[in-house]
Amino acid sequence: MLQKSSTWAAMVALLALLVTLTGCAGMRGPSEAAYQGGAVGAGVGAAAGAMLDDKNSWRGGVIGAGLGAVLGGAMGEISDRAAREAAAKNQPVVYTNAPGTQRVEVAPERPKGNCQIVVEKFYENGQLVKEVEREVCD
Repeated sequence: MLQKSSTWAAMVALLALLVTLTGCAGMRGPSEAAYQGGAVGAGVGAAAGAMLDDKNSWRGGVIGAGLGAVLGGAMGEISDRAAREAAAKNQPVVYTNAPGTQRVEVAPERPKGNCQIVVEKFYENGQLVKEVEREVCD
């Protein structure tokens, strides 16, 4: 029975991945930041899920990886969008989630050739958790 449910879960996960990848075929694809955030989120989520599910660590790992990938990818895409918008408008941009617990602030710093250097600040519950300087080119 365990092998049947594991096979079924793998097929559902594969189908969900295919729908996600082909659902927006005509649109601009996810940014590199979204892929990086998704990969990190999947890894952290898999480890946490495997440790938290006492009865079936594989199930916890798969669920954690899926949720982590989605959340990490979304955060990566939001930060990339904010950086591009700040560089294009040459003014600071702030994105905050609905509950107000997470915030991304991006401010243009200086031009560098045909590109713009921006500083991204990531806040969680009002506390600065990460600051990154990056180059945005279009």
